[in-house]
Amino acid sequence: MGLMRIVVLAGGVGGARFVRGLREAVRRAPAGSELADASIDVIVNTGDDWWLAGLRITPDLDSMLYTLSGQNDEVRGWGRVGESERVSGELQAYGVTPEWFTLGDLDLGTHIARSAWLREGLTPSDVVARLHDRWDLGGVRLHPATDHEIDTHVWVASDTGAEEDMHFQEWWTRYRAQVPALRFEQRGVERATPSPGALAALSAADVVLIAPSNPVVSIGTILGIPGMRDAVLAANAPIVGVSPIIAGSAVRGMADACLTTIGVATDAAAVARHYGSRSEAGLLDAWLVGVEDESLVAELRADGIAAAAVPLWMRDLDTAAALAEATVEAAR
Repeated sequence: MGLMRIVVLAGGVGGARFVRGLREAVRRAPAGSELADASIDVIVNTGDDWWLAGLRITPDLDSMLYTLSGQNDEVRGWGRVGESERVSGELQAYGVTPEWFTLGDLDLGTHIARSAWLREGLTPSDVVARLHDRWDLGGVRLHPATDHEIDTHVWVASDTGAEEDMHFQEWWTRYRAQVPALRFEQRGVERATPSPGALAALSAADVVLIAPSNPVVSIGTILGIPGMRDAVLAANAPIVGVSPIIAGSAVRGMADACLTTIGVATDAAAVARHYGSRSEAGLLDAWLVGVEDESLVAELRADGIAAAAVPLWMRDLDTAAALAEATVEAAR
């Protein structure tokens, strides 16, 4: 039996936890089974990235890096465990960084290294490869979705009624997505191309999984890179997605605010229809909803999406591994 090659499209903390569960499912798979020793490549959203204090910050890639290497702060849900914030306090005192965006001292080490390498002429893909050399990710390979900068900006209505924009990080972190967004814009995306690692992984994929990440600013940003959607669809592999919505609520974060902006209901079936059935020129072959949404399965199947209801809550490593295994099973 040949080695199964799994590619995951992911972003955010939910995506990182899903990939960690997938890695655990592969580790636990019985010898000789299809899942045993499967390779895992992850195409990670880069639309949340930004420049701050002269440093390139990549939140989704770093969440993936820290979670898979065991360095993530599980209590806060972001950043590295055992952090201090002395340097960030100094930067805020100087007015270099805003008070609503705090960087841990250990985390700053990663950002400084990344920025130094980028200034030496390395690409983001090169940088991620060097980070792989520092941290043991258990065989998982990370790929930035693109090596181009496509920072997401959010357009909102000002007090005067005029439209103005802010970086996604300000809208998300400072305002907690409470300021209604008019639209999202990935600056420079029209000139971007998928990273070489992303294209190579997709060309060899046996299974493509869409993690329970934000459908708009994470998965939507990845798929919005010119050529990426075509590469995903061209892969000789079933495409299976996991709903980030359970019983009408976002599993994590403020995905509901993003969905509202693009006119999609905060509903597991609505998100599936947003991605679309592959049989109807959409993306999905199969879609997993929570057991709380089992009533949606029949109508999704009628739409040409092979839906199933499974436990979606990743409460620990066991439940995350079980979800990942169910996702791969749906691909079969």
